[in-house]
Amino acid sequence: MAEVAETAQPLLERATADELKHYYYQMLLLRRFEERAGEMYVKAKIGGYCHLNLGEEATIVGLMAALTPDDYIFTNYREHGYIIARGVPPGPVMAELFGKETGVSGGRGGSMHLFDRKTNFMGGYAIVGGQVPLAVGAAYALRYQNKPGVVVAQMGDGTTNIGAFYESLNLAKLWKCPVLFFIVNNGYGMGTSVEAGSSEPDLWKKGASFRIHGERVDGTDVLAVRDVVRRLRARAEAEGEPAIIDAVSFRFRGHSVIDSDRYRDPEAVRRGRELYDPIRKFATLLLDHGVVDDAWLKGIAEQVEREVQEAIDFANNSPDPKFEDLYKYMYATPVPNTPTAEDAIRAVKINRGEFDV
Repeated sequence: MAEVAETAQPLLERATADELKHYYYQMLLLRRFEERAGEMYVKAKIGGYCHLNLGEEATIVGLMAALTPDDYIFTNYREHGYIIARGVPPGPVMAELFGKETGVSGGRGGSMHLFDRKTNFMGGYAIVGGQVPLAVGAAYALRYQNKPGVVVAQMGDGTTNIGAFYESLNLAKLWKCPVLFFIVNNGYGMGTSVEAGSSEPDLWKKGASFRIHGERVDGTDVLAVRDVVRRLRARAEAEGEPAIIDAVSFRFRGHSVIDSDRYRDPEAVRRGRELYDPIRKFATLLLDHGVVDDAWLKGIAEQVEREVQEAIDFANNSPDPKFEDLYKYMYATPVPNTPTAEDAIRAVKINRGEFDV
């Protein structure tokens, strides 16, 4: 196992101009969506908890750019950006944060439980690490049924310290499951740094005892993330070999919107935002290579601003779930093996001896 080497390949050999522009657009869309979501939370439009992807835009877009429609993704509760980058429009995502009927989970899930079956986005999970065993099970199902695709188990760095993570690693290797353990390493599990919480701070090494390959990648470099995921995804699908990807980024804000972030030096946070902002870095790269100009950047910023405002307007104007639907979606409909009225009538007739079973 080794860390990822830097590539010297020219920019326009790694992606077309249209691809590069699209990546920038997606990253900026996620940034503004999350900034406005934080604003909506302060205005009490969003209830419960709300965890933002600020600073992780390149990690998200790079990951999603490497996946195919056959792939599945299980995420944690910091998943707004992932479902949008997977192709779900911002409007239904914002509506879910608002708890509206038009949300991706019908207003029942909120910020931490986004779900979209059409894009194989199998949900955000509020319990730390709860998604990881499920992702391995889904990957086993793909292999067992000989279906194409792989499964991504996205998680934060803190998840790598719980037992379910290691049980999942063991089974993934033992059963040759096509699964990628994608660690979004922003340096902190809530208020505890990686170094203070893990005896092995190089998280890509944590699969060593299970003979699982691991690599670290710069999570602020959208192309680096995309290329690593593409390569390890192809390996997982072809050979049934799981892998760990340790994507390192900088956390712009506290763990959630209610985290005051007092455990970090404010000046260090300010410097980190300046040095490791993936959008600023990518804009500079595109300008330096003549892919875009200042007018294009201004135009795309205005477009994104309109789209996010439209998402907020859509959420604001959407209906709340109906009170009479309070128990809807709690059980499968119809509930399997539940007797119907016809079954009951038939049972009575059998008891009366009117006909044989």
